[in-house]
Amino acid sequence: MLMANTNVYLTLLLLLSVLKWVQSTPHSSTNYVQDACSVTRYRALCINTLAPFSTTAKTSPSKWARAGVSITIGETKKVTQYLMKVKNYRTMKGSYKIPLSDCIECLQDAIDQLHGSLGVLRKLNARNFYAQMGDITTWLSAVLTDHETCLDGFENPRGKQAKMVRNRVLRSSYFTSNALALVNKLATSGLDNTVA
Repeated sequence: MLMANTNVYLTLLLLLSVLKWVQSTPHSSTNYVQDACSVTRYRALCINTLAPFSTTAKTSPSKWARAGVSITIGETKKVTQYLMKVKNYRTMKGSYKIPLSDCIECLQDAIDQLHGSLGVLRKLNARNFYAQMGDITTWLSAVLTDHETCLDGFENPRGKQAKMVRNRVLRSSYFTSNALALVNKLATSGLDNTVA
């Protein structure tokens, strides 16, 4: 009986110490991504796509900005490849042929701007920080404009394929919006010590 009581007591003591440790831990990886994404418009999308970066980015605005732009590059490339398939298989006919070509061109330009942004984010320095931030925000704003230009050709889409194109481009613009918000957060918080 005494042995059983001792085991129960030790188990409770262990459980209490684990609970206390969890509560005293300042951030779990979930909290890191939630804090980072709190400035974004499409928060759920941000949290879902950037959660894998929590253990490396933690509280570093520069790392979150890089992660946001990296994810946006991948998403924009996927959408561009999808649009090229639609164009090559000629499943989009009639009045959507020209907007589709324009859209591909816009998104290819967007990919170039995103790569330029990521390149600068990888080489941030205190001396040129605000000029670098100005360049990046200009480029990401241009990427949003590219998305809007693309979407203009698919306003009030008719047919399943046109609706799918519009939805995929629209979703890609959400990634860009989130990346821009993370870059703006970096610009206002200043260069952190964990840029590398």
